[in-house]
Amino acid sequence: MPLLGGVRPPIAALLCVLLVVAAFTALGLGTVHEQDVPQAVRDAERRIAEDAADSVGTSINARAAAVRRAAASATPAGSGAPAAILRSFVPTEHPGQGAALLDPRTGRSLAAGGETVPLTGVDVTSLARPGTANIAPRLASSGSAEPRLLLFARVTVPAPSGKEDDNRDQAGDLAGDQDQDPDERELLLVVSEKVAAPAVFGGGRTGQLVDRNGKVVAAATNAAAAQTAGHRAVPADAATAANAAKAALTTGDAAGSMLGDGADGLRRVTGWASLAAMDGTDDTSDLGLTILTGREVAPAKEGADHTWFAVMAAGALALIAALVTAVLWGTVQRPLLRLHLSAARLARSASGTATAREKLTRPVPVVAFGEIGRVGRALESIRRQLIGETGPELARPQRRPGVRALVLVCALVIAAWGAPLLFLLNRAPADKAIPAVAVADQEARTEAAAERVRRSLDRSHTDLKAVASALSGASRERAAEILRRDRADHPTYRSLYVLDRTGAIALQTGKEPLRTLDHAPAGDGITQVNTSGKIPAIAAYAQVPTAKNDPKDTKDKGPKDAAPAVVVAEIGVDALNELVARPGLGSVWLTDAHHRVLAASVGFQAFQSLPSRGLTRLVTRTDAAPGSAGSPASAVLHAGTATGGGQSVAAAAPLAQTGPAAGLGWRVVSAEPAAALKLAAFQVQARTMLAGLLALSAGVACLGWLHIVVVRPLRALTSCAERLAGGDHRTVLYPVHHDECGSVTRSLELLRQALVERDRGAVSAMARVPVPSSPSGSAP
Repeated sequence: MPLLGGVRPPIAALLCVLLVVAAFTALGLGTVHEQDVPQAVRDAERRIAEDAADSVGTSINARAAAVRRAAASATPAGSGAPAAILRSFVPTEHPGQGAALLDPRTGRSLAAGGETVPLTGVDVTSLARPGTANIAPRLASSGSAEPRLLLFARVTVPAPSGKEDDNRDQAGDLAGDQDQDPDERELLLVVSEKVAAPAVFGGGRTGQLVDRNGKVVAAATNAAAAQTAGHRAVPADAATAANAAKAALTTGDAAGSMLGDGADGLRRVTGWASLAAMDGTDDTSDLGLTILTGREVAPAKEGADHTWFAVMAAGALALIAALVTAVLWGTVQRPLLRLHLSAARLARSASGTATAREKLTRPVPVVAFGEIGRVGRALESIRRQLIGETGPELARPQRRPGVRALVLVCALVIAAWGAPLLFLLNRAPADKAIPAVAVADQEARTEAAAERVRRSLDRSHTDLKAVASALSGASRERAAEILRRDRADHPTYRSLYVLDRTGAIALQTGKEPLRTLDHAPAGDGITQVNTSGKIPAIAAYAQVPTAKNDPKDTKDKGPKDAAPAVVVAEIGVDALNELVARPGLGSVWLTDAHHRVLAASVGFQAFQSLPSRGLTRLVTRTDAAPGSAGSPASAVLHAGTATGGGQSVAAAAPLAQTGPAAGLGWRVVSAEPAAALKLAAFQVQARTMLAGLLALSAGVACLGWLHIVVVRPLRALTSCAERLAGGDHRTVLYPVHHDECGSVTRSLELLRQALVERDRGAVSAMARVPVPSSPSGSAP
């Protein structure tokens, strides 16, 4: 019967796996080299560009939605002149903004205000064709003037009733449409704004917004960047980044980084990110804009070369693999196979013919080690019993090391190589391994996260003030409709309600408020409603202006329809969680003035403390004197103080210096594990630990396999063989496995049966021998 499994597979697997681990050690550690600009710095610059693109894109989307919302909610000025209608949508002018009211059929301007709206190259009739959804913003320029962002909205106004109107023909055409009310006509509102420069953080960093042709549309350069970069403040690779962005949209990648040439001992690291969403569904998809950020960094000093260590470690493991395999082959595999053959020969000879029995005269080769030697000596004793040379022999207690001890020694030899790699060698000291530029990038991204939260809160507050203005003088039904529409336009609002002057809720939409304000507050702003509980409650509020009495509406309004005092928007904590979460920033927390967690990118309990004292001390460094906002701070937190129990790069930044959120005292805190940074020292550490772990795992798995299929059955086999050699012919031996141990067990069972037959023959022979009779009358 062929052998299945047995001693050979685990030993062969151990050799192969250890050689694979040795090859991984040589290639994995030998290919890691120190770079003059670490990959972690380039990845951080790409992430910074992505943050800036997200901020600019969110701002453009918010402005486009605000223009549409204003066009949908404002009440046109009756059937007056187009200029009056335009003033009802854009009541005030501010620098850098213009507005125009166009006829969508012809593209003719009916009214304009503010700066001139550049419409050169914009096909208004194509944009505003019937059946199209919201019109996406466009980027337009006029000659040498700065480019302008054009925001569009459809507006419906009363149709002119007088023949003196210059546009009565066009109005009549519009009134003749089947889907158009004869008493209304549709116009196109266009608002032009300056393109805002991207917000950049960190000393020496510049930011540019470039179009699809590589032309810089807007640029932001802080003072530190202007001093350090000089004439290189605006990089010459804007066109390269724009082309890379266009190519990336077809490959699925919307961001990247580039490394420039060195100059004055510095190298420029540039990150780029496209504003366009990959699904092409937002308002920035057709603009073709790309964010370009960059800074100049000092090249890193030449680091250690790990090639020699990799070669030595791999060679040592290969030597250990060969040594362990040779020992196991010479002391376990080869003797066990010889024992299997010897036992099978004895079994065939004992159960065969007389000619076959003559082979029993050939001794069993016995090795002098462990259980295999004991089984061999037991087989030799059984052979001698079968040929009648001796009787049963009792086995002497054996206390010398056996195969199990040998396997344990092999495991210790492998552990002597793997344990130092896993726990001791190539440890990366954080103070030396993490460059200062990586810590500064973590601080800059944390500032960007704080700015993102601030802008979101500011937009919520601004939009709420617009809602408050719309509620002024509105009837109860009209006010409820305004609240429902604004709640639908703002998914970040968990609840939207109004308080009357007594502090009671007059109208409400959305979910039930977590906790309402105790009284109607004065002024406008954002407040933290609770300081304890399961869910933080954050609310923006705005005063509803008192409406002027209109003689036409006085008779239709009662006391219950009077304008409410304050409109309140409860901002959901889920929205804050999404704002602080950014890829590559690690764990991020939003804390209140007492450094308790309000929102986070990871799981948390409301109002809990930060997860480590190191983070709390870092946040304390951002505090400042009363009346000031504080300044950001960053540090490398060592093992035992950072999240995850290892080294991490942490930063904290105050939420806002101005605006409605300035008085909250909130902070944004982040911590990124140092091992997650693509730094050569940490890559070597991780691969060294992985090599040690693989070697230990391979040794435990293969030697444990050997212990299960060979050592443990062999010990049981030894006991059975010695009992059989000692005269126990009653115990039937049952083979369990189809391997060497099972084959020897089957042979022992055949030998036991041969011994039983021999004993029966001896008894029968003794029974046939006549007993001599004694003389009569004499004693026996």
